[in-house]
Amino acid sequence: MNENGLLAALRALPLHPGARGLADDAAVLDLGGETLILTHDVMVEGVHWLPGQDMADVAWKLLAVNLSDLAAKGAEPVGVLLGYQLGEGDAPFLRGLREGLEAFQVALLGGDTVAAAGQRSFGLTAIGRATHTPVPARSGASVGDALFLAGPVGAAMLGFEAVRDATGADSLAFRRPSPRLAEGQALAPLVSAMMDVSDGLLLDAQRMAEASGMTICIDSSAVPFAGPAARKAEAMRWGDDYALLFTAAADSRLPVAAERIGRVVGRMGSPLLVDEVPAREPLGYRHG
Repeated sequence: MNENGLLAALRALPLHPGARGLADDAAVLDLGGETLILTHDVMVEGVHWLPGQDMADVAWKLLAVNLSDLAAKGAEPVGVLLGYQLGEGDAPFLRGLREGLEAFQVALLGGDTVAAAGQRSFGLTAIGRATHTPVPARSGASVGDALFLAGPVGAAMLGFEAVRDATGADSLAFRRPSPRLAEGQALAPLVSAMMDVSDGLLLDAQRMAEASGMTICIDSSAVPFAGPAARKAEAMRWGDDYALLFTAAADSRLPVAAERIGRVVGRMGSPLLVDEVPAREPLGYRHG
């Protein structure tokens, strides 16, 4: 069963309304006068980090990718729960976790540990509170909206290669991404749809289009990318960037730095057009 097959099976189970049909970055739970945002991500050795990487960086990244989901909801972090597999590098992992918690001003609530042999994996649940309601969703993009990207693509791809090849080049974007929490909170009242870019700009844009029942058109020349032009198409599919992808009225006065990279039109044959033609697979990273 691949990722899409599993999600389809899970959607047949009893779902809480806050699960948003398992088609969003996070769950949204109304409790009294508060709206909580809950998200959970897992990272696996050899998939999300390279064997031999500094475990302090692994801990930071595990925290950051979950907080990025909160950023896409315009949420303020409340705390996190850690699922930890004991093994080599425990002390550096704890150091990196402390550094991340302090940097993003979020506290550890608890979690669980397990001892197991083989490939290591870690999970983390992040809990936040909404700073604006209704809470932004992947759905909501409308005909006439513009598509914006807060943050570039490709820096993580180049950083991964720097770590893999030990070139000494800048690898910070891959090792220690920074969730755009302040930007997400500032944008939440203005957007019609928003999500973070984790699996590749094109794949995530297609997910937004499908959730909204629209077609998204991307102008690749407008997509911010700091690397060599010949690798831009690859960078738009690579992922791990944790930029914020959102739609808003074309004449919006945005409170954050963002590039207008496309537009939303009524549903056509394909949910995603790049430079006016249907986007070709692969669009990004898919599990399974």
